[in-house]
Amino acid sequence: MSEIRNYTMNFGPQHPAAHGVLRIILEMDGEVIERCDPHIGLLHRATEKLAESKPYNQSIGYMDRLDYVSMMCNEHAYVLAIEKLIGVNPPLRAQYIRVMFDEITRILNHCLWLGAHALDIGAMTVFLYCFREREDLMDCYEAVSGARMHATYYRPGGVYRDLPDAMPQHIITAARDNPKSHAKSQSRARDLNLHRDGSLLDFIEAFTARFPACVDEYETLLSDNRIWKQRTVDIGVVAPERAKALGFSGPMLRGSGVEWDLRKKQPYAAYDRVDFDIPVGRNGDSYDRYLVRVEEMRQSNRIIRQCVDWLRAHPGPVMTDDGKLAPPSRETMKGDMESLIHHFKLFTEGYCIPAGEAYAAIEHPKGEFGIYLISDGANKPYRCKIRAPGFAHLSALGEMSKGHMLADMVAIIGTQDIVFGEIDR
Repeated sequence: MSEIRNYTMNFGPQHPAAHGVLRIILEMDGEVIERCDPHIGLLHRATEKLAESKPYNQSIGYMDRLDYVSMMCNEHAYVLAIEKLIGVNPPLRAQYIRVMFDEITRILNHCLWLGAHALDIGAMTVFLYCFREREDLMDCYEAVSGARMHATYYRPGGVYRDLPDAMPQHIITAARDNPKSHAKSQSRARDLNLHRDGSLLDFIEAFTARFPACVDEYETLLSDNRIWKQRTVDIGVVAPERAKALGFSGPMLRGSGVEWDLRKKQPYAAYDRVDFDIPVGRNGDSYDRYLVRVEEMRQSNRIIRQCVDWLRAHPGPVMTDDGKLAPPSRETMKGDMESLIHHFKLFTEGYCIPAGEAYAAIEHPKGEFGIYLISDGANKPYRCKIRAPGFAHLSALGEMSKGHMLADMVAIIGTQDIVFGEIDR
């Protein structure tokens, strides 16, 4: 009689759902997973150590690169921690702008998650639909910061600058010697510029008007699709108490039926001034986590619309008037030597922060993202510790996958919405 034994195999690090930097050692009994050991560290960039070697205001750009799908949300936690240490409150307009861009970032994150997760499981069209919406929101990032991804837009004391009064226009690129091609290009440019005639707020308002129909399209393709349900229902089930014990947060926790959202429970910025609901799952499986994230996109759209209405009606400053934190305007800097020196000193040496410690957490698209800063009175942190939501979720991969088939590992990695920049830090 032949001996039957488990065998060990590598899953990754080339697997697309694992971003090329996760190696999983699987112990298999035939096609059933008996044990799973995730190996991380293949992307390690020493972000915490780098932040401890630079002035506070020079590390904001590093935060963008942690979770490179939720850039401004990472910045928000970092600048909140600095503001707690200094004891400064940004102007209310800046807080509304932060809330608006946090929610734009949430939609950006969930669109990429949904497209990539569906692609991993075998649905291709959703990926193309989601990236169509992402392009519009990337344009919003670019309009305020000049960068499509790594914005460095939030600053201690407010935001870099106010919202622009005009959106960039698409231009005609077809050669004029080909009238047919030129006419086609003109028509295409007109379509692309349809909502770009006004300000950034006009553009965002037009997006919020058409986005619910886009979410309906995603749901038409997936929510009642029998193949999608076969791949996600009862896959990676986590009970509510177990989810809390494992340190889950965000959609992973709410998918298990726990109504916990820092925007409601510990409001920051202007979240206590806007109206929205917290979607919660029932069964704690991959399908429930999908439904929670889809509903979060609808709620984010609702919050953005409220912010647009408020920002239209309330002009005002977007940066604190504390000269130690805020640089002088470009116009002043060009004509006044003192302002030039002030600008140079601020961006090379930064500012000293009183000794103390602070922890600031936000409701990141993936869960609770926290920054713990210790200051010893110098111009750079004595210690910067990043609390990444994905790390706790990845730690539970073994428990979530035990007893499932090999193909289900892809669905479980997808439902966790992992980005390794924040896990490996």
